[in-house]
Amino acid sequence: MPKSTATATATGPSVTPICDQLHRTGNWNPNWTPFAELDPVWTEKFMAMGMHAMLSGVLDAKTIEFIAIAVDASCTHMYAPGVRRHIRKALELGATPQEITAVLQLTSVLGIHTMSLGAPILQEELAAAQTRAHCHDRAHDKTHGQHAGTEH
Repeated sequence: MPKSTATATATGPSVTPICDQLHRTGNWNPNWTPFAELDPVWTEKFMAMGMHAMLSGVLDAKTIEFIAIAVDASCTHMYAPGVRRHIRKALELGATPQEITAVLQLTSVLGIHTMSLGAPILQEELAAAQTRAHCHDRAHDKTHGQHAGTEH
């Protein structure tokens, strides 16, 4: 497991204790390493912000795992190692296969937004294309002396 670039030095403790803990516990996403190397302090602050709700005690551990499954499995994220890790942890915490399946089913609804966003735009663009084509045909008819309903 890669180590944080800001580990403890002879002058004091690590400036990235949360990142270091994520490394030690196997919860570090290797995709975070490049930005952690570029700015370890910013990364630590980002991780602290992200971990706040998980560490606050407001949500129980199983609920946190359900949310993490949903985030990692979402169509905008699709991070399989995280889905696997959080499903494993949820099962260890007593989640049933039915509960996890329900989380995945609810998360799959995010995909409908592809159609809710794209279908109206398609309709608008089809209407605009039809209008442009109609205007082009009318302009063509005028420049070539054709009138509606007459033939050459």
